[in-house]
Amino acid sequence: MNLLDPISKIMSDKLITVSKNDPIFLLGELFNKHRIHHVLVTQSSDLLGMVSKSDFLLFQRGIGNKSSEKKLDELRMKSHLVEEIMTSKLATMQKDEKINVALEIFKENLFHAIPILDQDELVGIVTPLDIINRLAEDKLAENKYNLQ
Repeated sequence: MNLLDPISKIMSDKLITVSKNDPIFLLGELFNKHRIHHVLVTQSSDLLGMVSKSDFLLFQRGIGNKSSEKKLDELRMKSHLVEEIMTSKLATMQKDEKINVALEIFKENLFHAIPILDQDELVGIVTPLDIINRLAEDKLAENKYNLQ
C-alpha cells in the first residue's frame, strides 16, 4: 500500500446510513446486522453526523433485564431519535486526499472513523480496520516483511 495514494483506494463505499429522525432502536439493528461500529447520519446526500456503537451503548446503558423494565426500555429506544446521540462536528476528508493524512488523524486517536466526501457529497468512510485489512491483503508488504 502506498501511503500517498488517495484515501478513495481503501475507503468503504458501502455506506450504512440513517436519518436524524429515525428512532435509536434502528441503530442497534444496524450495528448487529452489518457488524459495523459507525453509522452515518444523512439527509439526502448531505452528511449531518455519525453515531458510533459506543454512543449507542452509552445511551442503552440503562436498559434492564426484568420483563417489566424491557417494555419501558423498548419504548425509550423507540421514542428517542438518532439526532439526540449523533456527533455532528466531524473530521472529514476529500476522496483525493492521501492515506497518510488519515493515518495521522487515527494516530492522534481523536476519531475512529472518517467520512469521505467528493466535494460536499458523501461517498465513503474509512476506519483503522480498513487500513489494517488493506495491509493484510498487500502482497508487497507481505513479501517485504516476510521473516525467513
